[in-house]
Amino acid sequence: MSVSLFNGAVMTIFAREVLEGTVIIGQYRTVVKRTPEWQEPEKQKAGLKAINAAAGWASLVAIILIICVAVPLGLLSREFDEAVGDIIEGVSKVVAAFCILQLSLKMPKFLGVYASKKDKDGVEIGLTLKSIRFNVAWNIWREVAEIGVFLIPFFLEGEKAKAIPLSGIAGIVVGGILGAIIYYANKTLENKTWLAVFMATLLLFLATGLFTGGLHEFEEVWGMTQNVYNYRDAAGGFFNEKKLPMALVKPFGYSAKRSVLQIVSFWTFLAFGCALHFWKWLSTKKIREGEELAEAEKAAGVEEFDHQETTPIEEKNSGTDEEANSGNDEENQEVNQ
Repeated sequence: MSVSLFNGAVMTIFAREVLEGTVIIGQYRTVVKRTPEWQEPEKQKAGLKAINAAAGWASLVAIILIICVAVPLGLLSREFDEAVGDIIEGVSKVVAAFCILQLSLKMPKFLGVYASKKDKDGVEIGLTLKSIRFNVAWNIWREVAEIGVFLIPFFLEGEKAKAIPLSGIAGIVVGGILGAIIYYANKTLENKTWLAVFMATLLLFLATGLFTGGLHEFEEVWGMTQNVYNYRDAAGGFFNEKKLPMALVKPFGYSAKRSVLQIVSFWTFLAFGCALHFWKWLSTKKIREGEELAEAEKAAGVEEFDHQETTPIEEKNSGTDEEANSGNDEENQEVNQ
Protein backbone atom coordinates (compact mmCIF):
# COMPACT_ATOMS: atom_id res chain seq x y z
CA MET A 1 0.00 0.00 0.00
CA SER A 2 1.49 3.34 -1.07
CA VAL A 3 1.76 5.97 1.61
CA SER A 4 0.94 9.59 0.83
CA LEU A 5 3.09 12.34 2.29
CA PHE A 6 0.08 14.62 2.64
CA ASN A 7 -3.14 14.04 4.57
CA GLY A 8 -6.05 16.48 4.60
CA ALA A 9 -7.32 15.33 7.99
CA VAL A 10 -3.91 15.98 9.61
CA MET A 11 -3.73 19.42 8.00
CA THR A 12 -7.23 20.16 9.32
CA ILE A 13 -6.27 19.19 12.87
CA PHE A 14 -3.19 21.44 12.82
CA ALA A 15 -5.07 24.33 11.19
CA ARG A 16 -7.91 24.18 13.70
CA GLU A 17 -5.71 24.14 16.79
CA VAL A 18 -3.30 26.79 15.47
CA LEU A 19 -6.23 29.05 14.58
CA GLU A 20 -7.76 28.73 18.04
CA GLY A 21 -4.36 29.39 19.61
CA THR A 22 -3.79 32.54 17.54
CA VAL A 23 -7.29 33.78 18.38
CA ILE A 24 -6.64 33.28 22.11
CA ILE A 25 -3.35 35.16 21.91
CA GLY A 26 -4.99 37.90 19.84
CA GLN A 27 -7.79 38.34 22.38
CA TYR A 28 -5.37 38.80 25.26
CA ARG A 29 -3.23 41.21 23.24
CA THR A 30 -6.36 43.21 22.39
CA VAL A 31 -7.36 43.47 26.06
CA VAL A 32 -3.87 44.60 27.09
CA LYS A 33 -3.78 47.21 24.32
CA ARG A 34 -7.29 48.58 24.86
CA THR A 35 -7.96 48.35 28.60
CA PRO A 36 -7.33 51.68 30.40
CA GLU A 37 -5.44 50.01 33.27
CA TRP A 38 -2.81 48.74 30.79
CA GLN A 39 -2.20 52.04 28.96
CA GLU A 40 0.99 52.84 30.86
CA PRO A 41 3.76 52.08 28.30
CA GLU A 42 5.98 50.00 30.59
CA LYS A 43 3.05 48.02 32.00
CA GLN A 44 1.63 47.36 28.55
CA LYS A 45 5.02 46.23 27.28
CA ALA A 46 5.35 43.84 30.23
CA GLY A 47 1.85 42.45 29.57
CA LEU A 48 2.52 41.79 25.88
CA LYS A 49 5.88 40.20 26.77
CA ALA A 50 4.14 37.93 29.31
CA ILE A 51 1.61 36.80 26.67
CA ASN A 52 4.33 35.93 24.14
CA ALA A 53 6.53 34.18 26.69
CA ALA A 54 3.67 32.12 28.16
CA ALA A 55 2.54 31.04 24.68
CA GLY A 56 6.08 30.09 23.64
CA TRP A 57 6.94 28.07 26.72
CA ALA A 58 3.55 26.32 26.79
CA SER A 59 3.91 25.31 23.13
CA LEU A 60 7.43 23.98 23.75
CA VAL A 61 6.33 21.87 26.73
CA ALA A 62 3.36 20.46 24.76
CA ILE A 63 5.57 19.59 21.76
CA ILE A 64 8.05 17.77 24.00
CA LEU A 65 5.16 15.82 25.53
CA ILE A 66 3.82 14.89 22.09
CA ILE A 67 7.28 13.64 21.02
CA CYS A 68 7.59 11.57 24.20
CA VAL A 69 4.27 9.90 23.38
CA ALA A 70 4.80 9.59 19.61
CA VAL A 71 8.23 7.93 19.63
CA PRO A 72 7.25 4.88 21.76
CA LEU A 73 3.99 4.46 19.84
CA GLY A 74 5.87 4.59 16.54
CA LEU A 75 8.50 2.09 17.67
CA LEU A 76 5.96 -0.35 19.11
CA SER A 77 3.53 -0.11 16.21
CA ARG A 78 3.12 -3.08 13.93
CA GLU A 79 2.25 -3.25 10.24
CA PHE A 80 -1.47 -2.90 9.75
CA ASP A 81 -3.29 -4.31 6.77
CA GLU A 82 -5.14 -2.02 4.38
CA ALA A 83 -8.50 -2.49 6.10
CA VAL A 84 -7.15 -1.33 9.45
CA GLY A 85 -5.52 1.61 7.72
CA ASP A 86 -8.86 2.61 6.17
CA ILE A 87 -10.55 2.40 9.57
CA ILE A 88 -7.88 4.61 11.15
CA GLU A 89 -8.20 7.13 8.33
CA GLY A 90 -11.99 7.10 8.73
CA VAL A 91 -11.70 7.75 12.46
CA SER A 92 -9.27 10.62 11.86
CA LYS A 93 -11.63 12.21 9.31
CA VAL A 94 -14.66 11.93 11.61
CA VAL A 95 -12.71 13.45 14.51
CA ALA A 96 -11.46 16.25 12.25
CA ALA A 97 -15.05 16.84 11.05
CA PHE A 98 -16.29 17.54 14.57
CA CYS A 99 -13.26 19.75 15.23
CA ILE A 100 -14.06 21.84 12.16
CA LEU A 101 -17.77 21.94 13.04
CA GLN A 102 -16.84 23.34 16.44
CA LEU A 103 -14.63 25.90 14.73
CA SER A 104 -17.51 26.84 12.39
CA LEU A 105 -19.60 27.60 15.48
CA LYS A 106 -16.80 29.57 17.13
CA MET A 107 -15.87 31.69 14.11
CA PRO A 108 -18.88 34.07 14.38
CA LYS A 109 -18.14 34.44 18.11
CA PHE A 110 -14.50 35.26 17.38
CA LEU A 111 -15.72 38.01 15.02
CA GLY A 112 -18.32 39.32 17.48
CA VAL A 113 -21.42 38.20 15.53
CA TYR A 114 -22.49 35.54 18.04
CA ALA A 115 -22.76 36.89 21.57
CA SER A 116 -20.84 35.49 24.50
CA LYS A 117 -21.73 35.47 28.17
CA LYS A 118 -18.21 36.72 28.78
CA ASP A 119 -17.11 40.26 28.01
CA LYS A 120 -16.80 41.39 24.40
CA ASP A 121 -13.18 40.22 24.08
CA GLY A 122 -13.90 36.78 25.55
CA VAL A 123 -11.44 37.17 28.43
CA GLU A 124 -11.63 38.55 31.92
CA ILE A 125 -11.17 42.26 32.45
CA GLY A 126 -8.84 43.28 35.25
CA LEU A 127 -6.02 40.93 34.32
CA THR A 128 -2.80 40.78 36.27
CA LEU A 129 0.54 39.57 34.94
CA LYS A 130 0.12 36.39 36.98
CA SER A 131 -3.32 35.62 35.55
CA ILE A 132 -2.12 36.43 32.02
CA ARG A 133 0.76 33.97 32.32
CA PHE A 134 -1.45 31.21 33.71
CA ASN A 135 -4.43 31.66 31.36
CA VAL A 136 -2.38 32.01 28.17
CA ALA A 137 -0.02 29.15 29.08
CA TRP A 138 -2.87 26.80 30.00
CA ASN A 139 -4.94 27.53 26.89
CA ILE A 140 -2.02 27.32 24.45
CA TRP A 141 -0.69 24.13 26.08
CA ARG A 142 -4.17 22.61 25.76
CA GLU A 143 -4.49 23.54 22.07
CA VAL A 144 -1.05 22.14 21.13
CA ALA A 145 -1.50 19.01 23.26
CA GLU A 146 -4.82 18.31 21.53
CA ILE A 147 -2.91 17.98 18.25
CA GLY A 148 -0.97 15.08 19.78
CA VAL A 149 -4.17 13.42 20.99
CA PHE A 150 -5.78 13.60 17.54
CA LEU A 151 -2.60 12.24 15.91
CA ILE A 152 -2.44 9.08 18.04
CA PRO A 153 -4.11 6.93 15.30
CA PHE A 154 -1.36 7.98 12.88
CA PHE A 155 1.37 7.22 15.42
CA LEU A 156 -0.14 3.76 15.93
CA GLU A 157 -0.14 2.93 12.25
CA GLY A 158 3.49 3.96 11.81
CA GLU A 159 3.66 4.33 8.04
CA LYS A 160 0.96 7.02 7.82
CA ALA A 161 2.90 9.12 10.32
CA LYS A 162 5.05 10.13 7.35
CA ALA A 163 2.23 12.44 6.29
CA ILE A 164 2.42 14.44 9.52
CA PRO A 165 5.35 16.83 8.76
CA LEU A 166 4.13 18.21 5.42
CA SER A 167 0.47 18.19 6.44
CA GLY A 168 1.33 19.82 9.76
CA ILE A 169 3.27 22.63 8.09
CA ALA A 170 0.39 23.27 5.69
CA GLY A 171 -2.08 23.29 8.60
CA ILE A 172 0.06 25.70 10.61
CA VAL A 173 0.24 28.08 7.62
CA VAL A 174 -3.51 27.91 6.99
CA GLY A 175 -4.37 28.33 10.68
CA GLY A 176 -1.92 31.21 11.06
CA ILE A 177 -3.34 33.03 8.02
CA LEU A 178 -6.94 32.62 9.22
CA GLY A 179 -5.94 33.77 12.70
CA ALA A 180 -4.24 36.86 11.26
CA ILE A 181 -7.37 37.64 9.21
CA ILE A 182 -9.55 37.43 12.32
CA TYR A 183 -7.16 39.58 14.35
CA TYR A 184 -7.03 42.20 11.58
CA ALA A 185 -10.81 42.10 11.09
CA ASN A 186 -11.45 42.59 14.81
CA LYS A 187 -9.17 45.65 14.76
CA THR A 188 -10.40 47.31 11.56
CA LEU A 189 -13.81 46.12 10.33
CA GLU A 190 -16.95 47.70 11.73
CA ASN A 191 -19.40 45.20 10.19
CA LYS A 192 -17.97 41.68 10.30
CA THR A 193 -21.26 39.83 9.74
CA TRP A 194 -20.67 38.81 6.13
CA LEU A 195 -17.11 37.69 6.86
CA ALA A 196 -18.41 35.54 9.72
CA VAL A 197 -21.18 34.05 7.56
CA PHE A 198 -18.74 33.20 4.76
CA MET A 199 -16.14 31.57 7.02
CA ALA A 200 -18.72 29.69 9.11
CA THR A 201 -20.42 28.33 5.96
CA LEU A 202 -17.11 27.33 4.39
CA LEU A 203 -16.04 25.50 7.55
CA LEU A 204 -19.42 23.80 7.90
CA PHE A 205 -19.18 22.32 4.39
CA LEU A 206 -15.57 21.31 5.03
CA ALA A 207 -16.68 19.50 8.20
CA THR A 208 -19.53 17.85 6.28
CA GLY A 209 -17.11 16.65 3.60
CA LEU A 210 -14.75 15.17 6.18
CA PHE A 211 -17.59 13.41 8.02
CA THR A 212 -19.00 11.95 4.80
CA GLY A 213 -15.54 10.85 3.68
CA GLY A 214 -14.84 9.23 7.05
CA LEU A 215 -18.01 7.14 6.97
CA HIS A 216 -17.21 6.19 3.37
CA GLU A 217 -13.89 4.75 4.59
CA PHE A 218 -15.83 2.50 6.99
CA GLU A 219 -18.17 1.59 4.15
CA GLU A 220 -15.27 0.41 1.99
CA VAL A 221 -14.12 -1.90 4.81
CA TRP A 222 -17.43 -3.35 6.02
CA GLY A 223 -19.39 -3.32 2.79
CA MET A 224 -20.70 -0.72 0.36
CA THR A 225 -24.30 0.42 0.43
CA GLN A 226 -26.13 0.73 -2.87
CA ASN A 227 -24.89 3.40 -5.31
CA VAL A 228 -27.52 6.05 -6.05
CA TYR A 229 -25.77 7.80 -8.96
CA ASN A 230 -22.44 7.87 -10.77
CA TYR A 231 -21.56 10.48 -13.38
CA ARG A 232 -17.77 10.48 -13.07
CA ASP A 233 -17.37 9.73 -16.79
CA ALA A 234 -19.93 12.30 -17.94
CA ALA A 235 -18.71 15.22 -20.05
CA GLY A 236 -15.34 13.59 -20.56
CA GLY A 237 -14.73 13.17 -16.84
CA PHE A 238 -15.22 16.87 -16.07
CA PHE A 239 -17.36 16.09 -13.00
CA ASN A 240 -14.96 13.48 -11.61
CA GLU A 241 -14.00 14.56 -8.07
CA LYS A 242 -10.62 12.90 -8.47
CA LYS A 243 -9.59 15.24 -11.30
CA LEU A 244 -9.29 19.00 -11.69
CA PRO A 245 -11.24 21.21 -11.51
CA MET A 246 -13.82 19.35 -9.39
CA ALA A 247 -11.08 17.96 -7.12
CA LEU A 248 -10.91 21.48 -5.64
CA VAL A 249 -14.42 21.16 -4.18
CA LYS A 250 -14.12 17.53 -3.06
CA PRO A 251 -12.98 18.54 0.49
CA PHE A 252 -16.34 20.31 0.91
CA GLY A 253 -18.36 17.15 0.37
CA TYR A 254 -18.66 16.99 -3.42
CA SER A 255 -18.61 13.61 -5.15
CA ALA A 256 -19.76 12.48 -8.60
CA LYS A 257 -20.48 9.03 -7.21
CA ARG A 258 -22.76 8.64 -4.21
CA SER A 259 -23.87 5.69 -2.17
CA VAL A 260 -26.90 5.67 0.13
CA LEU A 261 -24.66 6.08 3.19
CA GLN A 262 -22.83 9.04 1.65
CA ILE A 263 -26.07 10.86 0.83
CA VAL A 264 -27.61 10.23 4.25
CA SER A 265 -24.44 11.19 6.14
CA PHE A 266 -23.91 14.35 4.06
CA TRP A 267 -27.39 15.80 4.58
CA THR A 268 -27.70 14.62 8.18
CA PHE A 269 -24.44 16.23 9.24
CA LEU A 270 -25.17 19.42 7.28
CA ALA A 271 -28.62 19.70 8.88
CA PHE A 272 -27.08 19.07 12.30
CA GLY A 273 -24.57 21.89 11.76
CA CYS A 274 -27.30 24.28 10.55
CA ALA A 275 -29.41 23.44 13.62
CA LEU A 276 -26.48 24.24 15.92
CA HIS A 277 -25.93 27.59 14.17
CA PHE A 278 -29.65 28.37 14.51
CA TRP A 279 -29.45 27.59 18.23
CA LYS A 280 -26.41 29.86 18.54
CA TRP A 281 -28.32 32.63 16.75
CA LEU A 282 -31.29 32.26 19.10
CA SER A 283 -28.96 32.30 22.12
CA THR A 284 -27.29 35.45 20.80
CA LYS A 285 -30.67 37.11 20.34
CA LYS A 286 -31.71 36.30 23.91
CA ILE A 287 -28.38 37.46 25.38
CA ARG A 288 -28.52 40.78 23.53
CA GLU A 289 -32.17 41.34 24.42
CA GLY A 290 -31.22 40.74 28.06
CA GLU A 291 -28.33 43.20 27.77
CA GLU A 292 -30.61 45.85 26.22
CA LEU A 293 -33.21 45.30 28.97
CA ALA A 294 -30.53 45.59 31.66
CA GLU A 295 -29.24 48.82 30.12
CA ALA A 296 -32.78 50.24 29.90
CA GLU A 297 -33.47 49.37 33.55
CA LYS A 298 -30.17 50.90 34.55
CA ALA A 299 -30.95 54.11 32.66
CA ALA A 300 -34.43 54.26 34.21
CA GLY A 301 -32.91 53.75 37.66
CA VAL A 302 -30.49 56.63 37.10
CA GLU A 303 -33.31 58.95 35.99
CA GLU A 304 -35.42 57.98 39.01
CA PHE A 305 -32.47 58.57 41.34
CA ASP A 306 -31.85 62.01 39.81
CA HIS A 307 -35.52 62.87 40.23
CA GLN A 308 -35.48 61.80 43.88
CA GLU A 309 -32.37 63.90 44.48
CA THR A 310 -33.79 67.09 42.93
CA THR A 311 -37.44 66.93 44.10
CA PRO A 312 -36.82 67.36 47.90
CA ILE A 313 -34.60 70.36 47.20
CA GLU A 314 -37.27 72.01 45.10
CA GLU A 315 -39.93 71.28 47.74
CA LYS A 316 -37.64 72.61 50.43
CA ASN A 317 -36.99 75.80 48.48
CA SER A 318 -40.71 76.16 47.82
CA GLY A 319 -41.45 75.78 51.51
CA THR A 320 -38.83 78.35 52.40
CA ASP A 321 -40.32 80.84 49.94
CA GLU A 322 -43.81 80.31 51.38
CA GLU A 323 -42.52 80.83 54.93
CA ALA A 324 -40.74 83.99 53.85
CA ASN A 325 -43.87 85.38 52.19
CA SER A 326 -45.95 84.54 55.27
CA GLY A 327 -43.41 86.32 57.48
CA ASN A 328 -43.49 89.39 55.28
CA ASP A 329 -47.30 89.53 55.47
CA GLU A 330 -47.21 89.37 59.25
CA GLU A 331 -44.67 92.20 59.39
CA ASN A 332 -46.81 94.36 57.10
CA GLN A 333 -49.87 93.75 59.29
CA GLU A 334 -47.96 94.83 62.43
CA VAL A 335 -46.77 98.02 60.73
CA ASN A 336 -50.32 98.90 59.61
CA GLN A 337 -51.61 98.41 63.14
